[in-house]
Amino acid sequence: MKKVVVMGSSGSGKSTLCRTLASELQLPLYHLDVLFWKPQWIMTSEDKQEEILQNIIPKQSWIIDGSYSACLAERLSAADTVIFLDLPRKICLFRIAKRLLQNLGKTRKDMGEGCKERFNLEFIKYIWDYPKKRKPYILNTIKQTVNQQNVHILTSPAAVKAFIVAKKIENEREN
Repeated sequence: MKKVVVMGSSGSGKSTLCRTLASELQLPLYHLDVLFWKPQWIMTSEDKQEEILQNIIPKQSWIIDGSYSACLAERLSAADTVIFLDLPRKICLFRIAKRLLQNLGKTRKDMGEGCKERFNLEFIKYIWDYPKKRKPYILNTIKQTVNQQNVHILTSPAAVKAFIVAKKIENEREN
């Protein structure tokens, strides 16, 4: 595992998993939210997103946290491991509510500078609609571009924990 793409709905635990893997595997971590959001929640253009990613993808190793469509096929093709967090909607919504209460008015470390946590009904709708609107596109793109033996679809918090434990054991054996 040297080039890892982690995707899933907001609140699925992508950033938490990425931080754990980056620490365990000693890989550089790139949060797309940090790279793509400008202060006051202004999204960079798709051209700029592609430019940013074209500077990361050729590197020797990385973990990329985020489900953005920009260069999705390129990210997946360059990755040696793809992790899709397919957790239930109710878990994602609960985690977002918890995150909102803990960080309201603050900028999280895995978010773009100047993007303070706020309640946003459109964001809640995005999470609610994710299984029907975003997930099929992502799974189809994964199916078309990635060697399936390197795809991990994790559907519960227990599956995520088991994956982390397995990777820690694997990493200890290699070192």
